[in-house]
Amino acid sequence: MDSTRYGPWCLIAGGSEGVGAAFARKLAASGINLVLVARKPEPLAAVADEIRRAGKVAVRTLPLDLSAEDAAERVNAATADIEVGLLIYNAGAEGRLADFVERDLADATNMIARNITVPTILAHHFGSQMKARGRGGIILVGAVGGYAGGPGMAMYAASKAFDYILAEGLWYELKPHGVDVLGLVLGATDTPALARIGMRTDTPGFVAADPAEVAQEGLDHLGLGPIRHTGGTEATAQHLRAMPRAEAVTLIAQSSKAMMKS
Repeated sequence: MDSTRYGPWCLIAGGSEGVGAAFARKLAASGINLVLVARKPEPLAAVADEIRRAGKVAVRTLPLDLSAEDAAERVNAATADIEVGLLIYNAGAEGRLADFVERDLADATNMIARNITVPTILAHHFGSQMKARGRGGIILVGAVGGYAGGPGMAMYAASKAFDYILAEGLWYELKPHGVDVLGLVLGATDTPALARIGMRTDTPGFVAADPAEVAQEGLDHLGLGPIRHTGGTEATAQHLRAMPRAEAVTLIAQSSKAMMKS
């Protein structure tokens, strides 16, 4: 990773575990300073302390629920004195599987804030700075599940669809100005978030990808966008996008059911 092109600082939203933490470790090894944002202070501090002990880069942390009304303002304020050359938005995992109308409406509005409103504001804020400098990068992390409505995760799927479409548009707009944008679309990935909703990581035909390998794919393909499907999911993703919609939704439902722990 070129620290002169994507540094000196990277902001990682959702940087306390899984793919976000893997991004942090890899970027720190490349000499890029880090601002890590996540909701839970303890795992956030643990990742930051681990990276600081290596002694190569500076690390800032911001414990923050990205669905909070002032979340984007607080992120922008926390980075006002530094140059962010890379934005990685990795937040917004599904917390549980349940039918849309059976949930509290706040579940949906919070998901909209985390996966739509806040990444939009941050991409605009940092993207405009990168455009003015003529360099930088943005990675918006999406999910294959965003290619079809997902029963039990309808709002999550809808919001992740927004993220990859936004990435495609920004890729085209910012590329002539030296700013690389990538929509990193994940399949099943062996993360704590996946485990928390009760999904297996070793289902035959649905073996979950390793977070470190997924993060490396993202870094390797930044600049080759607009979209990278991780963990060998390219064929599945394109199949979902092309098939009749009722069949696509049914396939997502069957796949999710197969991965649930009994």
